[in-house]
Amino acid sequence: MTHLKCIECGTTYDIDEIIYKCGKCDGILEVVTDIEELRNKISTDKWKGRSLSVWRYIDFLPIKDKINIVTLNEGGTGLHRCKRLAEKIGLKKLFIKFEGENPTGSFKDRGMTVGVSKARELGVSIVICASTGNTSASLAAYAAKSGKQCIVLVPAGKIGVGKLAQAIAHGARLIQVKGNFDDSLDMVFQLCERNNQIYLLNSINPFRIEGQKTIAFEVSEQLGVPPDCMVMPVGNAGNISAAWKGFNEFEAVGLTNSKPRMIGIQAEGASPIVNAYRKKKIRVEPILFPETVATAIRIGNPVSWRKALNSIYESNGYAETVTDQEILDAQRLLAQTEGIFAEPASATPIASLKKLLDQGVINKSDSIVCVATGHGLKDADVITRVFGKPIEVEADIDAIEKSLNLLVKYDRWLEEPSST
Repeated sequence: MTHLKCIECGTTYDIDEIIYKCGKCDGILEVVTDIEELRNKISTDKWKGRSLSVWRYIDFLPIKDKINIVTLNEGGTGLHRCKRLAEKIGLKKLFIKFEGENPTGSFKDRGMTVGVSKARELGVSIVICASTGNTSASLAAYAAKSGKQCIVLVPAGKIGVGKLAQAIAHGARLIQVKGNFDDSLDMVFQLCERNNQIYLLNSINPFRIEGQKTIAFEVSEQLGVPPDCMVMPVGNAGNISAAWKGFNEFEAVGLTNSKPRMIGIQAEGASPIVNAYRKKKIRVEPILFPETVATAIRIGNPVSWRKALNSIYESNGYAETVTDQEILDAQRLLAQTEGIFAEPASATPIASLKKLLDQGVINKSDSIVCVATGHGLKDADVITRVFGKPIEVEADIDAIEKSLNLLVKYDRWLEEPSST
């Protein structure tokens, strides 16, 4: 039967037990699906008639009764073929899975629809999370839809205005903690220990991962086969492990016969998983004061580090860092070549591609899917802060023409600096 299992010591728990870590070894838990039962459920083609979305894959998700589903029509995001961007980098088959198309603008909605549905099934009255932004926006929206109270703890001064505004608009009780994300998450754990009616919905919650794994299902169906490489930003590390779980389950039930290499990308100032990978370690060393312009992945002690490292090692994958400047350059390049405006954290896979190609980690003929996890409007203030505000002139045609001529010369200088 489907159950919860500790990934460290193997202890199992009932699927309806409210528990976030193993009671024996403090390891994190995952949902183990009964594959034989799942094969029987999907033996007909009925599920293929449903529209592309998270709940198209309800047979793969641990919700017992459809009446408990809380949805905002998440999932079904576009897989964009990026020919202009691929040409600039030197690749042939590059795709962007743009999760900014989800209801609250990020991939978090995939996990939250399942997590909040499970909260309804369990009968809890309050949901809570620590967040660097996207999780708070998503949880607040789904809590509002389900009629549950929502509490959000965020690190003071470390969250994008767009994300903060979403959480407030949806009615979350929001508290700014003087510290970083890891401090906020520690406080959330303590609150949940003191009150069993407060249900934790960070990515350590295994039901969140169940929703997030549907990105692998969608990519496999949109391409027709899994890609050669799946390149993903890594912060708290739940998403890369969720996608790997999804690819494994699709293969286990016979819907695909291959899996991609999982490549995780972190910012240089917040890279505990990359540091561990480079040393071929199976445990991370936390970074006490993580810092990066990519606020969504500014995490020094990721909860799901073990799952992420397992995903990378098991898939013969890779892990790499990018600088803040590389992130911002990639964000702009993606927007100006493909019309996709992604937040800085989402640009980390794009920022890594040239480096990965030069190192021989990926080949120019590989089919590569980069996951852009959130919309650029989440952190729009970064654009004006880094790249400057538009010029301002009088309402005079000569002044405007003069300004346009200057802009054209500037654009040429950017493209051919050696000729000016």
